[in-house]
Amino acid sequence: MRLATIWQDNVETAAVLVDDKLFPVSLINDQWGKNYPVDIFDIIASGQLEKMNHWYRREGRVQLQDLGTQAIPLVEARLGPLFRQPRKIWGIGLNYADHAADLAEKSPETEPASFMKPDTTIIGPGDPIKIPLQSARTTAEGELGVVIGKICRNVEEYDVPEYIAGFTTIIDMTAEDILRKNPRYLTRSKSFDTFFSFGPVLVTPEEIGDLLSLKVSTVLNGQVHRQNVIANMTFPPYFLISFHSKVMTLLPGDIISTGTPGAAVIKHGDVVECVIDGFEALVNPVEDCKCNV
Repeated sequence: MRLATIWQDNVETAAVLVDDKLFPVSLINDQWGKNYPVDIFDIIASGQLEKMNHWYRREGRVQLQDLGTQAIPLVEARLGPLFRQPRKIWGIGLNYADHAADLAEKSPETEPASFMKPDTTIIGPGDPIKIPLQSARTTAEGELGVVIGKICRNVEEYDVPEYIAGFTTIIDMTAEDILRKNPRYLTRSKSFDTFFSFGPVLVTPEEIGDLLSLKVSTVLNGQVHRQNVIANMTFPPYFLISFHSKVMTLLPGDIISTGTPGAAVIKHGDVVECVIDGFEALVNPVEDCKCNV
């Protein structure tokens, strides 16, 4: 199942994506007497995602296809971030050796280089990434995101799949010039408004074949800037979830952004994309706040 958040009557609401058509969850509730929450975060946090996905796989997909005339074409929809207020956003730095070389850094080999971001960084598809006044060198980084599906504490790697709600595309930003001044400035360099684009679609695990074979790309102005395969991560997704569950309790809706194959320096007027095999691309334009001063 694939879920997206769309704007409908000036409100962000959850929808199911079937092929290239979106079906609001409110329509599903009305049509078939369901009572699913109409917000993706609430669907996950309430424990309804598994029930909803079971309905979808058993009969819902076919029923929605038969209801096609009431759908919203994906190309006509205004999309939002999947949700706006996760309890936690974990980012993973330098998780591909190639990206570590970009920063003249050594890739961590024993434990992940993780950091946290505030939810005020979140934007959705099509929203502008805003280069802050304080930065003359900001980068954008395409990444695979993992969304936690249920309370996850001290979980071993082999048990991780049952705790995953789904996967998504992410563009993470860094004020690289601030970070280069001192590694202790990492949190500040990562935390400016608009520095975390999130969406457009949450893809549940059964929709994905071999997770480790997926290619992740940072694309700048239509050209692939850097691409790599998840299998080449130093710390793969399941390990990251297990590791961080032993640091703090992971909660439904928490996000782990698993690291980028490469960061692209962005400037005013650019268009950045995160492209992952089998996912709808995440696309954001770039605005430099200094151009408006």
